[in-house]
Amino acid sequence: MFRAIRIFVFILMSFTCLAAVAQTEMCPPRPRFGAIVPDAERLHSQNGVLSVDFTMVNTVGQDGYLHYCYLYADGSEAPTLELNAGDQLILNVTNHLTQVGGSMPGMSHGVAAPGNPCAGGPMTSASTNVHFHGLNISPKCHQDEVINTSIQPGDPPFQYKIQIPKDDPPGLYWYHPHPHGFTVDQVLGGAAGALIIDGIEQVRPEVAGLPERVFVVRQFFVPPPQSQIDNEFIPFDADSTPISINFVPAFQNTAPPVVGMKPGEKQLWRVANATSIYFLALQFQVDLVPQNVKVVGLDGIPLKRPTQTNMVVIPPAGRAEFVVQGPPAGSFAQFMNLGFDTGPAGDFNPGTILANIDLKGSAQALHHIPALAVPKPVTRFAGLANQKPSQTRQLYFSETTQGSDTQFFITVKGQTPKVYDPADPPSIITQQGSVEDWVIENRSTEVHAFHIHQVHFIELEVNGVPTNDDSLRDTVLVPYWDGVSSYPSVKVRMDFRNPETAGTFLYHCHILDHEDGGMMAKILVKRKN
Repeated sequence: MFRAIRIFVFILMSFTCLAAVAQTEMCPPRPRFGAIVPDAERLHSQNGVLSVDFTMVNTVGQDGYLHYCYLYADGSEAPTLELNAGDQLILNVTNHLTQVGGSMPGMSHGVAAPGNPCAGGPMTSASTNVHFHGLNISPKCHQDEVINTSIQPGDPPFQYKIQIPKDDPPGLYWYHPHPHGFTVDQVLGGAAGALIIDGIEQVRPEVAGLPERVFVVRQFFVPPPQSQIDNEFIPFDADSTPISINFVPAFQNTAPPVVGMKPGEKQLWRVANATSIYFLALQFQVDLVPQNVKVVGLDGIPLKRPTQTNMVVIPPAGRAEFVVQGPPAGSFAQFMNLGFDTGPAGDFNPGTILANIDLKGSAQALHHIPALAVPKPVTRFAGLANQKPSQTRQLYFSETTQGSDTQFFITVKGQTPKVYDPADPPSIITQQGSVEDWVIENRSTEVHAFHIHQVHFIELEVNGVPTNDDSLRDTVLVPYWDGVSSYPSVKVRMDFRNPETAGTFLYHCHILDHEDGGMMAKILVKRKN
């Protein structure tokens, strides 16, 4: 409820503020109910370089929602960035955000230096930066540093210049803003896009030649209760914000989005959970019967052994890549989000129809995975499961509530719970080259999504029971406490062996309301001499 009240007040005040500002740049109109799910524009590297210019804009759309968007030069938003391992990404970001009313007080990150976004300064509702979620790159300014980097309106274009490691695994990653205190506002406003490292067919040859769909599931801001779209009442729920798939609304009690497939056709679906609060439980149904899909990748890393399952659970910020086969002609097929139990104190995670499947075939020209696959094993993170950890740490999530105000903490056992402050020193210090086991408890009665920047990890145990799963993740679900039993926990093995991990970066809950509310801390990885 804390989250719902905050967003509702924010929206009501922001409409008044934004309406008073003449907008010279607008987020493009977004699809309506029942629309065919479009593919985002794809921008591919050429000769080893992908150079892109974005303008960050916020406007109130025709649908009555507050939109934030990465505006591309052709007027589209949030294109899919596609590169090869070893390529260079050059992203120039110009901040044209308008500060909105009802926002949280700005925080100072580092020592303010006018015209120097790397040196820190205030973070307000008009500040922004970019996090390249899941990429194994350095936490340096102009690469993937979000603790101090604060791009202000009026700053010249800010350049991110990133060298993708030659051994970065092929898969689905994503990019989004990460200004502390305002991440949830900008991501829920729509500022999030997919990033693909090509070459999955070299590790998982069964996907070679398949048509490919990239689906980014987002949330919407809650509009005022009387908002209408084309004179149609918008369903309003004070406890949740509705979701979309590639910006097509997938609200309850409205016409679902439409995805085209040919009968019997196999497709590779790459799904990014770009919501704040939703733990997606995805299922492909034919004539209301759950169907198996073949999962070939999680959080950007191809699986060593694909798995067959009829439900794919993706926490906020997680990604899954799986092969779906279209049913026979004449079947009734749907792509479902079944809903998720987030605990007594958790946010409402209702189920919804993400898409009806049109088996007459899609008129869209789909991108295809290359048909010829030269085998290439994943070498980054190799042997992590068999490494002897240099240290075991214990951390825990916790919350305190006074009235309608909730504070969120992630704490190293033995330290005092504290809301994140960018001026604080790192809570964890380790050495580049190390491998560590972290046991992460949940002492609250709602589920959390643990995420760490710059590295991946293996989930070894859940509640002390081995998972027997050596797949690599950058985000993992931590079950909620029932208030009576022992605290639930996950045990993960962290990989700090690669030199790109050296520096100071963040770990946090990726329920963005919790992150912005203080459930975040720093880690310093000292460079090996």
